[in-house]
Amino acid sequence: MPINKSTEYGQISISLDAIASLAGGAITESYGVIGMTSQKTIRDGWAELLKKENYARGVVVSQKEEGLVLDLYIIALQGIRLSEVVTEAQKRVKYVLEKTLEVKCLAVNIYVQGVRLEK
Repeated sequence: MPINKSTEYGQISISLDAIASLAGGAITESYGVIGMTSQKTIRDGWAELLKKENYARGVVVSQKEEGLVLDLYIIALQGIRLSEVVTEAQKRVKYVLEKTLEVKCLAVNIYVQGVRLEK
């Protein structure tokens, strides 16, 4: 179900896939995040990194009456504090979505699917 907005020029409809791609782009720019991964793809302990055009596969967007709830699946950089990486990534995604779309984010849930040494 897309987000609909009305302006003086007409209607705007933003799909949930567009929101997922925006969130995926924001989180991959966060320090300590190597990339996005699909929630369903873990083979032999290794999660497959998604390319930019597939970020929506690593994000689940749920729309509630009060705002959006996002679940993001990432691979983090090994050797740094995961709690710091995840907290800063949550803040970044929330900020980008609220400023870009003018929609309230209720929660940004991040699931670390794996850690790797480098990009």
